[in-house]
Amino acid sequence: MIKPLVLLLAMFLANTAFALPRHSPVPGGIAIVDLGPTTQPAPTARWGEQPLAVVRENGRWFALLGIPLDTLPGEMEIAVLSGSTAAVKKISVGIKNYPEQRLTIKDKRKVEPNPDDLARIEREKETTEAIKRRFSATAPLTDFHLPANGPLSSRFGLRRIFNGLPRNPHAGLDVAVGTGTPVKAPADGTIANTGDYFFNGNTVFIDHGQGLITAYMHLSRINVRAGQAVRQGEPIGAVGSTGRATGPHLHWAVILNNTPVDPELFLARP
Repeated sequence: MIKPLVLLLAMFLANTAFALPRHSPVPGGIAIVDLGPTTQPAPTARWGEQPLAVVRENGRWFALLGIPLDTLPGEMEIAVLSGSTAAVKKISVGIKNYPEQRLTIKDKRKVEPNPDDLARIEREKETTEAIKRRFSATAPLTDFHLPANGPLSSRFGLRRIFNGLPRNPHAGLDVAVGTGTPVKAPADGTIANTGDYFFNGNTVFIDHGQGLITAYMHLSRINVRAGQAVRQGEPIGAVGSTGRATGPHLHWAVILNNTPVDPELFLARP
């Protein structure tokens, strides 16, 4: 009976207008795991040592599991603790193939950094990795709004080749808008960090709670400071082309349980 129940849940999640992100258990996607009714106290969930966001929706508790892009098809397991009862939930991960994208960058240092650049990149990586590991107690709101008004261009997961050299997959979603276009918080949160990064340019990170972090890159202007609370729709900066960019656009990233996931899963279907 387990498989029919799993199938029923998948169909229910796919066809119900939740404020939750869309259930998409593939590399770079999100698994929405039903943990039971909210008549029971909030359970906790972990993937290995990583705590997971647990939110309530329509009288149920759900765990949100971000699935790394390099995950192979098969099963993932999460541990759930409800009161004194421990359980293991299994998630079947499917296949998703992402297309390739070739780009030409005029500033060759942004593709082949020099030793000083590499030292800076390593320092910045320590900062950003710490931000992505944050896990605050606040339950996140996940009915996101698109942070800039414009057409979507480069999608999440593209296998990227810069100047003929393979690089990391595209770990965000690009919005094709001009310099100075306002960038707004997609949901309530707290500014976790702002700064000028080698690859990302002027960047803002928002902590939405329980391991849900969003980032806004290549900005021309930053309007907020670390520790500031922001509300959904509040301006946090403006679009630009700082860092490694071929032109003005917003690169929007969503991190869930220290894992980049497809931001489109948090947006309402058109």
